[in-house]
Amino acid sequence: METLADALPKEQERVRELIPIYESIGAPGAFALAMMKNSLREAEIASASGDVVAMLRALENLRGYDA
Repeated sequence: METLADALPKEQERVRELIPIYESIGAPGAFALAMMKNSLREAEIASASGDVVAMLRALENLRGYDA
């Protein structure tokens, strides 16, 4: 079973890997790109604060992105 402390950084990295794909799309990918970057910021804040509820919320949010 994967812990939250393991899963969140993995999911952050996965979403970071999606960013170049959305950047290559150009204007049509701009909105999704902005949302991804915002989700990554929220995940970083949640991790830094140690707020478990916010971390869980951030993890689920990040899982919603795909290529």
